[in-house]
Amino acid sequence: MTVDDSGSGTDAQGADPGEDPLALRLEQLILGAERRYTPFQAARSAGVSMELASRFWRAMGFADIGQAKALTEADVLALRRLAGLVEAGLLSEAMAVQVARSTGQTTARLAEWQIDSFLEGLTEPPEPGMTRTEVTYPIVELLLPELEEFLVYVWRRQLAASAGRVVQAADDEEMVDRRLAVGFADLVGFTRLTRRMEEEELGELVEAFETTAADLVAANGGRLIKTLGDEVLYAADDAGTAAEIALRLIETMAHDETMPELRVGMAFGTVTTRMGDVFGTTVNLASRLTSIAPKDAVLVDTAFAEELIRMQDAPSSEAEAAEEAAAAEKEGEEPPTYRFALQPMWQRPVRGLGVVEPWLLTRRDSG
Repeated sequence: MTVDDSGSGTDAQGADPGEDPLALRLEQLILGAERRYTPFQAARSAGVSMELASRFWRAMGFADIGQAKALTEADVLALRRLAGLVEAGLLSEAMAVQVARSTGQTTARLAEWQIDSFLEGLTEPPEPGMTRTEVTYPIVELLLPELEEFLVYVWRRQLAASAGRVVQAADDEEMVDRRLAVGFADLVGFTRLTRRMEEEELGELVEAFETTAADLVAANGGRLIKTLGDEVLYAADDAGTAAEIALRLIETMAHDETMPELRVGMAFGTVTTRMGDVFGTTVNLASRLTSIAPKDAVLVDTAFAEELIRMQDAPSSEAEAAEEAAAAEKEGEEPPTYRFALQPMWQRPVRGLGVVEPWLLTRRDSG
């Protein structure tokens, strides 16, 4: 329903006559305030133009609501804060819109997961005859402050880690265009699986894969960039860390009989970072290497292989490693130790990137 700025067509709290009373109570509980403003009134109260307010709201992922009285004091305060950052010169208007968009996209996914999986299970009626709606409100009332505190804690931790990486950058240019190791891990034959498995079973497999991959990436010092169902994209500051993650992913999945085979492609080079995502030729090359990697194997590009050799994580060849070992033995010294082995593969054309020389990455036998 479209209403005028006075909110006609709604009751004193902004509720449509046909709206579910419990849904309205839940909204007020979660938002911590009652509906008071139409979008026009909220923008005017915040001291911003309706055009700018609409840009912010759409960037945050909120639907257009006409002039229904559906906004609260918190909506006004959020507008004031964003506009204030622009007025103070701390953010450009375009950057403020990016802040709204990145925050909206990230929290929208989190909220969907919490409702679909987490909250749905907790609000299962505990006794026969009770409805889900009868238990939802008190559960949300108890969980809300705890989840809010936890969300802020995790965000601060992640912000601290990200800020630390930025201040360690060599120069301002490196803060945007950085040299990173980028890896794609892809489940083999996933499309065929979708035809054979039930939806619930397929969902459980994807969740198990994403959870395992996310845990391994984080535990070994990488950063999970995003998950795409049957594929995960991650990055690391150095090639050795990315290589360890790739091999642990292969090894872990190989020991799980419920999982399909996995293949990983990695590249090292300049990467553009924006809104938590990564872009550029390095990312595209890692994706292409994944598509041609054998089952349960890891392919890397030449730059990645050279970086492992430079950091003494891998020998340039097994012949060189043998020579180094013989020389060390002759001098009564310990031979160099390497974590990884590299085997050059046949050069091949890769769509959009020309001819590349993949290297097969394996864990080196310490013996």
